[in-house]
Amino acid sequence: MGSETIKQYGNYIGGAWTPPASQQFVPSRNPANRDDIVGYVPKSDMQDLNRAVQMAKEAKKTWARLPGPTRGNFLYRAADELEKRLDEVAGTMTREMGKTLKEAKGETARGVAILRYYAGEGMRKIGDVIPSSDSSGLMFTTRVPLGVVGVITPWNFPVAIPLWKIAPALIYGNTVVFKPALETSVTAALIVECFDKAGLPPGVLNMVIGSGSVIGEGIIRHPDIQGITFTGSDQTGMKVAQGALARGAKYQLEMGGKNPLIVMEDADLDLAVEAAVSGGFASTGQKCTATSRVFVQRSVYEQFKEKLLRRTKEITIGDGLQEGVWMGPCASESQLNTVLEYIESGIKEGAALIYGGKRLTDASHANGYYIEPAIFEQVTPNMRIAQEEIFGPVLALFPFDDLNEALEMANDVKYGLSASIFTRNIGNMLEFVQGIEAGMIRINAETAGVELQAPFGGMKLSSSHSREQGQAAIEFYTSIKTVFVKP
Repeated sequence: MGSETIKQYGNYIGGAWTPPASQQFVPSRNPANRDDIVGYVPKSDMQDLNRAVQMAKEAKKTWARLPGPTRGNFLYRAADELEKRLDEVAGTMTREMGKTLKEAKGETARGVAILRYYAGEGMRKIGDVIPSSDSSGLMFTTRVPLGVVGVITPWNFPVAIPLWKIAPALIYGNTVVFKPALETSVTAALIVECFDKAGLPPGVLNMVIGSGSVIGEGIIRHPDIQGITFTGSDQTGMKVAQGALARGAKYQLEMGGKNPLIVMEDADLDLAVEAAVSGGFASTGQKCTATSRVFVQRSVYEQFKEKLLRRTKEITIGDGLQEGVWMGPCASESQLNTVLEYIESGIKEGAALIYGGKRLTDASHANGYYIEPAIFEQVTPNMRIAQEEIFGPVLALFPFDDLNEALEMANDVKYGLSASIFTRNIGNMLEFVQGIEAGMIRINAETAGVELQAPFGGMKLSSSHSREQGQAAIEFYTSIKTVFVKP
């Protein structure tokens, strides 16, 4: 592909596509084939960010005063545009971050549903009438937008995560400055094109593409950004929290997971194995809700392990655009190297690597960031692979004797995002719900996966104790005004 055929994307500021002030662009490459450049994206600086914030600031008063149903109509139109372009957006996503086309289409369809869900929020109540001790008075609450919201998103869900932040921000009357992950900025540009085609007023949604160290840091520190919603690593999340707190901005963080799947001896082992494989290896393990640790009751441990190994050997690895491929590459060279480093660390610390874990370099995989799924056993709770988020297709197996022991081991990490149990016993289910330290609890289902109308978020270091998605989103994107009226 000659460079003349590769599109150059701009920032979206004040309703117009504009090149960065630096006039510099960087290539977005396909992790399945490094020679395939998906597009060239801006290397923006603070000049671009300041313009975007200024546009958002100017637009916020007019946007906030529109009726909720009117704002909702823009989201409905954006949903229609995204639906029309579903195949194009999904194909771009697969080329840009590596997940299979089937997964990318599912995620894009979810993005359409998110937009329609929040469009409907424009018709729902935003307050309550409260009895007053003054019989002649009327007391009620209403909700008002924060103002300008900074949206910082990761590369692993380049359609769903931006939309589940941008859509509620807009429907509740905020304007947005959006910084997508550099690795998936072409996909982000296609999403923003859908809002542009929907006729969104200038300045309501702005996108600035650039590095986290420049644009991300700039959003954290900017005095005219009233709220920051962030999904990414806990190290970066802590920087967001400290920066926002220092200037009194509201912040919302969704960070890592080290998600456990517990398999009781009465479980349907075939279903549990499917959940471990799908939860651990789908999307190449690059989900914050991915299964990372599998605790199996000792009486069925060997049987489960044998079934897991057999099923894992069936996984086809390759370019996600190709028919029959189940698992794509890691999203980038740095992510591949991180995963390989964790696998090496597990071996050095004495865990037994019983399957996979090697980089694939044969002819059909030589030009991409491919790795085999890895399965460890003889893992002790203090090892790095038992404690730290890997964000790759790596499972650690642990035998246990009773549920209390499993819960103790499962809870012995700094994260608490998602957790799952497989059992037929109602007592085990209730004990698990009560005892597990996680925000997302799944019974007889994999750890990954959440429905868009339900609150999403974690405990401990997995989140800032707030929730995204569903009607819970209103809590972050608005402030409550309490009003007392006396005739």
